[in-house]
Amino acid sequence: MALLKIARMGHPVLLMKAEPVADPGAPEVRRLAADMIETMLDAPGVGLAASQVHIPLRLFVMHLPADRNGGAAIGPSVVINPSFEPVGEDTAMRFEGCLSIPGLRAAVPRWVRIRYSGVDCDGRPVGGEVDGLHANVVQHEYDHLDGILYPMRVTDFCSFGFVEELARFPPGMEKAA
Repeated sequence: MALLKIARMGHPVLLMKAEPVADPGAPEVRRLAADMIETMLDAPGVGLAASQVHIPLRLFVMHLPADRNGGAAIGPSVVINPSFEPVGEDTAMRFEGCLSIPGLRAAVPRWVRIRYSGVDCDGRPVGGEVDGLHANVVQHEYDHLDGILYPMRVTDFCSFGFVEELARFPPGMEKAA
């Protein structure tokens, strides 16, 4: 396995629509997925799309530690050729960061509950109906596969900033620096 270079905002690969994976079980797809998991865990992150490692294919990996996902650990897992749909009409503002945009975070509107599906490297179906961080990660990584970065979804730039500053002065805090 190998650590892969993560593309940063400004690189054109991040704005490309990714191509479907023709053979999920191909050795090069398995190797890519394994390298992406290693890269994501090293970064550390909770999700990573193939586009972020300069490979415009419809594949992402995720790992949701129990302490960040309401006590239920998910993954590391691979989702190839994903699709998703909202369940209901509820949306919520969720703070997001991105390995391709280090040091910044913003509140982004996301569907509260979604149903997603795809396959793993063995061609087995993966997915389900999810909410919370799990739903967020799927939507964020799916956006990458369509060439969308989370700042493109920001509706209130008062919530967009460097992690350290947002920790010191959360949005809505009326305090001068």
